[in-house]
Amino acid sequence: MEISSDYWLTRPEVAERLRIANKTIAMWACQGTGPKFAKFNGRARYRMSDVIAWENAQFGDQPGAA
Repeated sequence: MEISSDYWLTRPEVAERLRIANKTIAMWACQGTGPKFAKFNGRARYRMSDVIAWENAQFGDQPGAA
């Protein structure tokens, strides 16, 4: 059995990591624009690797970026 170092975060933990409001993460989830998540017992959970992948994807070609 392979053991992964990946782990699950709660919505407040993701909000704290990104330094934004919990309701912003909830809004993103409804809009499908934030990090991927799964629901366990009706509660959203975010895999750390998915949060990091989403963060990295935010660095696209931006006007004026060096």
